[in-house]
Amino acid sequence: LKVHKINMAIDCGTAINKDTITAQMEGSAIFGMSLAFYGKITAKDGAIEQSNFHDYRMTRMSQAPDIHVEVIDSNEPPTGVGEPGVPIIAPAIVNAIFKATGKRYRSLPLSDHGLV
Repeated sequence: LKVHKINMAIDCGTAINKDTITAQMEGSAIFGMSLAFYGKITAKDGAIEQSNFHDYRMTRMSQAPDIHVEVIDSNEPPTGVGEPGVPIIAPAIVNAIFKATGKRYRSLPLSDHGLV
């Protein structure tokens, strides 16, 4: 499975710094891909087994798609852009898989299905 391109738009009210907003959305997209592909935390004997990046996979640079962010011009008061790009990624990926293959995936991470 390879994501080639992500197109995102955000209306966050008056954009104070579009470069920062774009960077935040790009990071959100990569984090959302990480959750969709690998996001699984396990516990054993009451303790979390993953401790750092060596045993909790994240999307790597070689997997990063081209990301285009459109910041919508607005005269509304500025709002936060913390992580609004994260929750939209997994549904977009599984819908793209469905469109390409006709197969629905209704559980994550996709690595559990052998897709990544």
